[in-house]
Amino acid sequence: MANFKLTIEYDGTAYSGWQRQAEEPTVQAEIERALAFMTRSTITLTGAGRTDAGVHALGQAANFHCDTRLGPEAFLKGLNSLLPADIAIRDCRRMPEDFHARFDAKSKVYRYHILNRSARAAVGRSYAWFLHRPLDLEAMRRAAEAIVGRRDFKAFESSGSPRAHTVRNVLDAGWMEGEDRRLTFQIEADGFLRCMVRNIVGTLVAVGLGKLAPGIVRDIIDSRDRKRAGAAAPGRGLFLVEVKY
Repeated sequence: MANFKLTIEYDGTAYSGWQRQAEEPTVQAEIERALAFMTRSTITLTGAGRTDAGVHALGQAANFHCDTRLGPEAFLKGLNSLLPADIAIRDCRRMPEDFHARFDAKSKVYRYHILNRSARAAVGRSYAWFLHRPLDLEAMRRAAEAIVGRRDFKAFESSGSPRAHTVRNVLDAGWMEGEDRRLTFQIEADGFLRCMVRNIVGTLVAVGLGKLAPGIVRDIIDSRDRKRAGAAAPGRGLFLVEVKY
């Protein structure tokens, strides 16, 4: 059995997330459908992690096992010819038999985009959270410092799949400002809880709006109480940028 790793880019607007669901369109299901057409067999795709409804990816990773004579180049060309325009395979390569896209990942990098100006955008509106009220970026930067390190992030976990533990190691987190008040929050960690990035961004935005003090973020983390953190930011502004191995 050959083991192949895919690097995948997708616009998540039309999908109910990455993971296959019985009644809803998902990215995993679309790719598995294309793989089944190419191989004439049922293929199970293992993703490096799940993304929620409306969330995008520039570098999602996944692997699958298949008894086939097809090589990586054939899968790359074939899948891109079969998949809808909002899903693209950027790379396909053969891996050792024991490679696992999820368990072998060392860290993941996410970015969240905010458009913070008085006028909303028409172009790119599906890829950023529009906020017309001015945000205090320096306060948000100070608050983000509390996120970095090995912490119990239970306060930023949404209900859903149970986890063995809620401790994660955030390697880096911070805000960048681009032209026309386009703000980007980038975070890298060894793993993420359900909606963790969106809940962190929502909390940092509450700081930027003056609803929370920057220093309270560490208290929220220590409390392990989801009710003390801010509301989740919309999925449309979130991108899975890279999975590192």
